[in-house]
Amino acid sequence: MTETTTKRKRKQDTKKPPIKPAPRWSKQKKKEIEGLVIKLAKERYNSAFIGIVLRDRYGVPDVKKITGKNITQIMIENKVYPDIPEDLLNLLKKAVNLKGHLEKHKQDKHSKKGLEDIESRIRKLGKYYSRKKTLPKDWRYSYEEAKLIVQK
Repeated sequence: MTETTTKRKRKQDTKKPPIKPAPRWSKQKKKEIEGLVIKLAKERYNSAFIGIVLRDRYGVPDVKKITGKNITQIMIENKVYPDIPEDLLNLLKKAVNLKGHLEKHKQDKHSKKGLEDIESRIRKLGKYYSRKKTLPKDWRYSYEEAKLIVQK
């Protein structure tokens, strides 16, 4: 096999199986799962971690197939979704950690470039979420504000 077919084959192997209905072996009901999602969200877990907990502890194969909504939609409907979207918050955490690293290691050129790339992605996402009215119109990235947000 050539290298491209190997990559293509591996990518196909990682897809979820095309099963439409919820599996019969799943014991949880829609209300139970939504309650668990809300409970875990109130404990300040992000949606990815909530999905892992539901899969590993409670044996929920796929939240969307059982409830008809994904975890983020359930969190938004019940007003337990964080003020700042998760992808942006993760980038803010990365930027704060990298900035702390660069304060100790001033000559680290690779990390400096990485910080520039992360900050660029933060600004792009900030503009996107401002247009979508998820963030305020006047939201701007600054390291000091990011540090305060991450410390919460």
